[in-house]
Amino acid sequence: MKTRTTKILMLFFALVVQLSFAQEKSISGKVTDGGGMPLPGVNIIIKDSNSGTQTDFDGLYTIQASTGSTLVFSYLGFTNKEITVGGDDTVNVVLEESAAQLDEVVVTALGISREKKSLGYSTQEVGGEEVNQVKTANFVNSLSGKASGVQIRKNTNMGGSTNVVIRGNSSLTGNNQALFVIDGVPINNNNSNSRAQEQAGTGYDYGNAASDINPDDIESVNILKGAAASALYGSRAANGVVIITTKRGTKGDGYGVTVNSGVTFGTVDESTFVKYQDQYGAGYGPYYSSSDGFFNTEDIDNDGNLDLVVPFTEDASYGGRFDPNLLVYQWDAFYPESPNYLKATPYVNAANGPIEFFETPFTLTNSVSLDRATDKGSFRLGYTNFDQKGLLPNSELRKNNFSLNADYKLTEKLTARGFANYIKTDAVGRNSTGYNDNIMGMFRQWWQTNVDLKQQRDAYFATGRNVTWNRKSTTNPAPIYWDNPYWTRYENYQSDERNRFIGIASLNYKVADWFDVLGRVSVDTYNELQEERRAIGSVPSAFGLGTSGADRSGGRIATESGYSRKDIVTTEYNYDLIANFNKDITEKLNLSGLVGLNVRRSSYKSVFASTNGGLAVPNIYALQNTKSPLLYPFERDEKIGVDGIYASASIGYDDTYYLDATIRRDKSSTLPADNSTFYYPSVSGSFIFSKLLEVDAISFGKFRLNYAEVGNSPGFDRVLDTYAINTAFGGASASVKNTKNNPDLKPETTTSIEAGLEMSFLTGRVGFDFSYYKNNTKDQIIPLSISTATGYSYRLINAGEIENKGVEVSLFGKVIDNPDFGWEINANWSKNENAVISLFTDANGNEITNYQLGSFQGGVSVNATVGQPFGTIQGTDYTYINGERVVNASSGEYIKTGTSDNVIGNITPDWNGGINNKFRYKNIGFSFLIDIQKGGDIFSLDQYYGRATGLYEETAFTNDLGNPVRNSLADGGGFINPGVNPDGSTNTTRIRADRFGAFGYRRGLPNAAFVYDASYVKLREVVLSYNFPKKLLDKTFLNTATFSFIGSNLWIIDKNLPHADPESGLGAGNLQGYSTGSLPSTRDFAFNVKLQF
Repeated sequence: MKTRTTKILMLFFALVVQLSFAQEKSISGKVTDGGGMPLPGVNIIIKDSNSGTQTDFDGLYTIQASTGSTLVFSYLGFTNKEITVGGDDTVNVVLEESAAQLDEVVVTALGISREKKSLGYSTQEVGGEEVNQVKTANFVNSLSGKASGVQIRKNTNMGGSTNVVIRGNSSLTGNNQALFVIDGVPINNNNSNSRAQEQAGTGYDYGNAASDINPDDIESVNILKGAAASALYGSRAANGVVIITTKRGTKGDGYGVTVNSGVTFGTVDESTFVKYQDQYGAGYGPYYSSSDGFFNTEDIDNDGNLDLVVPFTEDASYGGRFDPNLLVYQWDAFYPESPNYLKATPYVNAANGPIEFFETPFTLTNSVSLDRATDKGSFRLGYTNFDQKGLLPNSELRKNNFSLNADYKLTEKLTARGFANYIKTDAVGRNSTGYNDNIMGMFRQWWQTNVDLKQQRDAYFATGRNVTWNRKSTTNPAPIYWDNPYWTRYENYQSDERNRFIGIASLNYKVADWFDVLGRVSVDTYNELQEERRAIGSVPSAFGLGTSGADRSGGRIATESGYSRKDIVTTEYNYDLIANFNKDITEKLNLSGLVGLNVRRSSYKSVFASTNGGLAVPNIYALQNTKSPLLYPFERDEKIGVDGIYASASIGYDDTYYLDATIRRDKSSTLPADNSTFYYPSVSGSFIFSKLLEVDAISFGKFRLNYAEVGNSPGFDRVLDTYAINTAFGGASASVKNTKNNPDLKPETTTSIEAGLEMSFLTGRVGFDFSYYKNNTKDQIIPLSISTATGYSYRLINAGEIENKGVEVSLFGKVIDNPDFGWEINANWSKNENAVISLFTDANGNEITNYQLGSFQGGVSVNATVGQPFGTIQGTDYTYINGERVVNASSGEYIKTGTSDNVIGNITPDWNGGINNKFRYKNIGFSFLIDIQKGGDIFSLDQYYGRATGLYEETAFTNDLGNPVRNSLADGGGFINPGVNPDGSTNTTRIRADRFGAFGYRRGLPNAAFVYDASYVKLREVVLSYNFPKKLLDKTFLNTATFSFIGSNLWIIDKNLPHADPESGLGAGNLQGYSTGSLPSTRDFAFNVKLQF
């Protein structure tokens, strides 16, 4: 109901308009549907103006309009209707239900478009604008919170990889990532991170290949969640499919030009970085030569008296209390270029801590596209430049993306289409991950709070040397554990470049109105160069090639310098021939389907080589600059061929009943010749029961049910035994590999059932989509430990089963929808219950109930445990009496378990959800997305070490006596561990907190003390946009102009992991639930302008 003020304003507006248009009059009428039912809330506007109204509850309306003007009637679920005002004052309108609404078309497997109502499985679409608002290096990150059943684990590293898991982990050792498909053709989404990097060893996260996809080229993303939806992809379909449809040319007057330009700034989210204690400085406690035991002593100024020297050889902050009146010699007193050379300075907390090390991340994104479409064909030509300056010094990521999408009707029956995409990616200064050589590990675990980062920066730039705070002695400047962080960033840096081409060409011949044949060929190829450098004068650490391990990362020697390079070339060809048919047998009976074949040929080649023993000459990074003879390189040359034949058929009756069946047969070269062919069937059905109901409130109702079997093929070199060459260049020595292959190996097989219910109400304004599924994956490919007397350590077998079952709910609603104001809500929620049903029997016939997936620094491991969800975190735990932690009565320390096989957490979350609100007021748009994860656990090595070394604020508090906890016991310090003694009595033993490890791993705390709930609630996106009015643009050469402000990751509303982001993982692999040395997250603020000509 309109307010009095609104009525006055409308009257004033009507009077003003009447002065300009002498023929204006009052038009009234009624709007109904095809059955004569009144439609409330129909939008009625005068075309090319902002004047409008809505129908009331009875479908009645009144509007002031002039003769000759055009009234536009629009209503959700119905086709718009335009009526020109003539001599009649009464205009009654009948709106017809929209065919687009009733027959919404989505892209399914193989790029085939189908009516969504006919599908017997779950799909969910995310629009291109939804993944293009936030300008990131990996568009996949923009899917977070926007689709139910899809878990996305991002990485805080620049250009880092993203883990996309649909409906839970199903493979113990294989790939759990979704398959990515562009315009019907699968593309490569591998990453080239080493196994050592995935297990928190030294390495870099080079990102996964899906990050090459340009979001500006994306029209829509459709997610096929269940096995029935993806079954036509056969042995690649076990993990669901992300189908990307690219933009094409659109019809209009002449050529269309779109320019999109944006700039993004970031700031560190300080809730994801260390909050240091600021009361105590360097060292591990009172163990040194000064009277209080907190400093070394040495006669620095040659006056015959011993001076206090900070123990800079130690990498901790369990030292003496800061005192501005106490003068001590610190690291910067011992290099001649320092302004404090041979000077004692006040012993105080650093004015510029590690937070000052971070720079302002800055991203420029500019794209331009040219497109046109006619009755004969269309094209779209696009270019995007992405230039990102990272959070760390000397870090940058650049992408140049060229794309062409074209189709042309060669004859009335023959249409050609092509898509070409070239991507050039260059990066420098990615952050080292894991434990070793990681600046973030230093800042989070091994640091002195008295060290000033500005002074470290000045020392490096003034000298060009590795002037570190962590030197060996007053007379030896060599680093003992840690380099100067600026030396690390500017000297020990990596670089990488990738050139990628994706090409698709197809011919479609329309044999008849109901039958066509598609021939398609595609190629996805890239070459990549990764280079890593370590300058002479650095801390010795493992580098380059080793002598053992599947990827030669084992047995590496520590060296202070080196150079390595890895060259990768990967190519995949797909050849498809598909015959499609869609025939109305009778007025009510429809038969559609396809028959096709696919030939896939893929290859992967890589060569990894490094210097041996260090660099012979400084600053020359080439393999020839090696101190010792080169080790033989690690080479891979893999070729895989898969031949597939597939068919599908769908019967629809009366637009109400649908039954689908598909079958695919794959013959793979990675399987034994006699066991290389497998079949993957599916059957699904849907029943649109709303067609049989005469309930006005129910717009649509569908029940669906399906069953499917899909596979996950083994990788290369798993069947036949091969040999490894052990000597360099010309030697003949060879040996068998560590793992014995299996000539009877089979692919992992997933059987799936799914039931779903889709409903919408009030002519489609509100609705939901509910799914229940149960997936069982058998014949897991597992390396079984065997006696080394066989000549091997492991043997590949098929065994074990993982089950995933769960529910997914998607809700949508247009709460308000009128000409001036709209409010739309989309919500997603999913819960997946994962369980390891069985594993295998060992060589002695014993049932194995635990399989270790990976072990980590700190003594923890990630495991598959029978009866538990995938990814149990195991380690030492507290011991308990009646639920109370047990404390050693004499020492006051906790009594922990004697073994490390206790389940202390699990990486699998309980549920995930997202809520997206979109508001529209005239030309202004506003939206915000809340992203939620409940449950899952994460072990923090940062807390494990960082609390032991006294860095965190939690290690310098006031105790229960009101005294500093680090005071000696005699001075009222220390603390009492909550718990009970072995006899059940309450613990009252006070223990010291003034020495190394009081709150960390060194004082009896088990691994379980550092496992945290990985839940979070995040304000993921905020978008504020303004569309310039058409009247204003009519005076220019622009068709549309939009200005937007976009905020991403603005606020972690709630989390339990202290000092870090619970999403920060090591990469996109299966091993999650472990946090060490991660970069802090950033809050990003972007401004974007989009112009269309």
